[in-house]
Amino acid sequence: MVRENEIRENEVAVEPPAATDAGLVFIGRISTPWTSRMETPRQGRHDGPLCRIEIFEPWGPALKGVEAFERLEILYWLDRSRRDLVLQSPASSGKVHGTFSLRSPVRPNPIGTSIVKLEAVEGAVLLVRGLDCLDGTPLLDLKPDRTLFKPIAPPQPGDFHTDDEGTAHYCQKRET
Repeated sequence: MVRENEIRENEVAVEPPAATDAGLVFIGRISTPWTSRMETPRQGRHDGPLCRIEIFEPWGPALKGVEAFERLEILYWLDRSRRDLVLQSPASSGKVHGTFSLRSPVRPNPIGTSIVKLEAVEGAVLLVRGLDCLDGTPLLDLKPDRTLFKPIAPPQPGDFHTDDEGTAHYCQKRET
């Protein structure tokens, strides 16, 4: 089993550049049953344990209407993850993958995301299932699951932009 900060066979770490302030603000804190990365699930499950997302002031009123959605996308800061690996060996086999081809928490900007099942809203607290982060993880943002969300604002011209074949060329997977 891999220890929390071990570099596995063929993994490559780099010296990251100095951080610059992107102006991010933690809007809440996530409570989960997991205190160690070694026990945290690799991906959350909608039948997993009930977790709690506390929204800090002054952001509580921003939850108005969220109860209408069955699922939410939660974005959080993986504050205990290393940030220096560009090649990783998730199976500890020596076979490496680029960080951007993995959902590993080890990233230059350790932003995690989960689609969770909303169980309840209790004031400024959300009760959800489907998280895969450590207890105490800072919350960056939350929004309705995009597959369930229909924009409220009127359409814009870009909403209908397609190429001649009806599919935006920049969204297609290119054959290699």
